[in-house]
Amino acid sequence: MAEKLLEMRNITKRFGGVLALDSVDFEIEKGEIHCLVGENGSGKSTLIKIISGIHSPDPGGEIYVDGKRISHQKSSNSVREGIQVIYQDLSLFPNLTVAENIAISSRVETGSRLMKWKETEEEAMKTMDKIGVSLDPRREVSELSIAERQIVAICRAINAKARLVIMDEPTASLSKKEVQSLIRVINELQNREISTIFVSHKLDEIMEVAQRVTVLRDGKKVGAFDASELTRQRLSFLMTGKEFEYSKLPPYSGDEVVLEVRKLSRRNNYKEIDLKVHKGEIVSITGLMGSGRTEFVLSLFGMNPPDEGEIFVEGKRVSPGSAVDAMRAGIAYVPEDRLQHGLIMEQPVSKNIVLTVLKRILSRIRLLSKVKERTEVRRWIDELSIKIPSIDSPVNTLSGGNQQRVVIAKWLAINPKVLILDSPTVGIDVAAKDSIYKIIRELAAEGISIIMITDEAEEAIYHSNTTYIMSAGRIIGKYNSIELTEKELYEKINGQ
Repeated sequence: MAEKLLEMRNITKRFGGVLALDSVDFEIEKGEIHCLVGENGSGKSTLIKIISGIHSPDPGGEIYVDGKRISHQKSSNSVREGIQVIYQDLSLFPNLTVAENIAISSRVETGSRLMKWKETEEEAMKTMDKIGVSLDPRREVSELSIAERQIVAICRAINAKARLVIMDEPTASLSKKEVQSLIRVINELQNREISTIFVSHKLDEIMEVAQRVTVLRDGKKVGAFDASELTRQRLSFLMTGKEFEYSKLPPYSGDEVVLEVRKLSRRNNYKEIDLKVHKGEIVSITGLMGSGRTEFVLSLFGMNPPDEGEIFVEGKRVSPGSAVDAMRAGIAYVPEDRLQHGLIMEQPVSKNIVLTVLKRILSRIRLLSKVKERTEVRRWIDELSIKIPSIDSPVNTLSGGNQQRVVIAKWLAINPKVLILDSPTVGIDVAAKDSIYKIIRELAAEGISIIMITDEAEEAIYHSNTTYIMSAGRIIGKYNSIELTEKELYEKINGQ
């Protein structure tokens, strides 16, 4: 029997009147890869924060490391015990080099005020060698891709003598290829008997990387399962108590073209793109990171003007030189990064939804009308089933799924003819994904033409009528989504 590194018994945590965790048991063995899953609000984050010493469990909870009870878990104690957490923001210093970021913990530990560059770079290189990765130690972190920053954060944890690395949604912004690279690194950690807690909403990745899976629901432990015993469908059910089954959409049969693109090109981004989207059609565009997908749709929205080619909306040629031009033409764009580019996080739900239609809610004396604003906001809250305590609640207090609904509401308010969704389900849980898929299908049924950028084969083949594949800035294939399997689509994306 493998030796336990961490064991938690009867962990309960209340915040005021809210029960975040209810008598949860959790354990991880030395060198184990253990996935922690559950919907938003299931208690995952609270459990991680108790493991890392940010929160303390309520009386009655017990924590053991190497079989020894820890009576007062603090962040400093967790670090001493070799527990390192890598959050989604990675907590790196962007203006420092790779080497400086990796070696910073040892510099702090020794109390050294001087940075010995040669020693620092050698230390970073040795740490990277341990897991078989290579980055230029002198590059600034601000110049790195998200995948490369992940590697730096993992190396920093190893250099801090990590025995348990907790990764919170590490693949949310990675391409399929980058995810595979990360999984190889996690397997290298296991080879060095470093345990990993992997938190993710992506069921395929969980099935691939995990040895065991602990499922939380509404603050309670549903169970711990060997990953080999689980299917994607069973795991979804354990997380939500619901079954999700999707039928593929049929090939589009109408002939009313809403958006047409002819020979659209932008130097170093994409070349000679031809594409048609019909009324009520859902078109998915997929491909590897760097294939030009996002750059192309940004051109449709006026934020990355093309050098050549033509764009037509309902047969009328348009030349969107700005987002305002695109909006006037009836094109709306929901960005991939809703936190940075889609929402004003500190502002209330109401202000975010009406941002695109301020002129429409002016009073006769050209001031914002509270009555018109609330009418507009209530319309979209009801239509998209946005779950909020109040329309005055700040957006940053909402779950990821509800934040995404708010972004969609903001753009639906302009009554678009074409709605572009860039990775619409990134970073949201299984149930929230289901609700977004239902919204997309309902919008298409109402006649809105939809373009969806996605990395997920399942998303493309089940939730679009037509799938385009891009590679190196060109469209290399167009398919009726219903005719594809996930395996076939991944093979086509990777040029197999």
